Amino acid sequence: MNLADLVKSLQDFEGVSRKKSIESITDKLKEVYNVSGETLLDFGDDASAIDLGDGNVVLFAADGIWGKLMDADPYWAGYCSVLVNVNDIAAMGAKPIAMVNILSINNENIANGLIDGIKDGCKKFNVPMVGGHLHPDTEYNALDVAIIGIAKKDKIITSFGANVGDKIIVAIDLDGRQHPNFNLNWDTTYFKDEKLVQDQLIAMKEIAEKGLVTGGKDISNPGTLGTLEMLLESSGVGGKVELNKIPRNEDVNWEEWLKSYPGAGFVLTAKEKNTEELINLLEEVSITASIVGEVISEKKLYLSSETEKMVLFDQDKNPVLKIN
Repeated sequence: MNLADLVKSLQDFEGVSRKKSIESITDKLKEVYNVSGETLLDFGDDASAIDLGDGNVVLFAADGIWGKLMDADPYWAGYCSVLVNVNDIAAMGAKPIAMVNILSINNENIANGLIDGIKDGCKKFNVPMVGGHLHPDTEYNALDVAIIGIAKKDKIITSFGANVGDKIIVAIDLDGRQHPNFNLNWDTTYFKDEKLVQDQLIAMKEIAEKGLVTGGKDISNPGTLGTLEMLLESSGVGGKVELNKIPRNEDVNWEEWLKSYPGAGFVLTAKEKNTEELINLLEEVSITASIVGEVISEKKLYLSSETEKMVLFDQDKNPVLKIN
């Protein structure tokens, strides 16, 4: 696939396009998102941060499981409902504390699969599921999970801190496999030792406490570059990325790889002086990290490959979030 075809495929990717509907919701909620005066971050981050007034913040996040994943494998949907929420907290350098869920169900077999997956996810990441709500008689099947975490107020990683001149780092655990029923799910956690998986979360907390990054997000449904674009939009900057510097498992082609949701994957920005220590810390927990580009002032994300260079996202023409 040439660069033009790859760019077009990523721009049209459902994981990117479905984010555009967020704007209509955030616009209506703008006047109430900080009525308490204690909300530290605007819309656009992996979790909201509420100031506790004692030097700590509590982080709130929630995720609904994509219907396609639930149809493909209820057990895996349950497991991933834990994974995605834990990653939202870890991406901000915080400690995940506990989760609750809302389960809407009309099929007992699907419900059993979801619950079994949730149980195994909680054990894998050592984060409890402490309650929730059940709709036992709906006409559809749906699962939503919310999570809280805690961190020091001045030691969180946000989507708003990327600065012009920062290096862009993509960090992914390459030791994984594509889910047999959902090839855009790059599984790096299920078959691994619990300690390593939990150490990967701890590494992000250490990175935050050492102040090694200026911005970060976990790679989610929009894929690697769609997630990077969300970070850049939140920070009010752009970026340039070299395709072949992005860490990739070579068993997966570029199109699928860049659309994949990895079990452990992050896009980060950092001052050049901190990149070596940052990369080494991630390598210690089986996450391959590479400098793939640089933050620029022009509000566009450029993707280059060898002698070609194209605009992937333009914040004036085709932003991913469009919430600012």
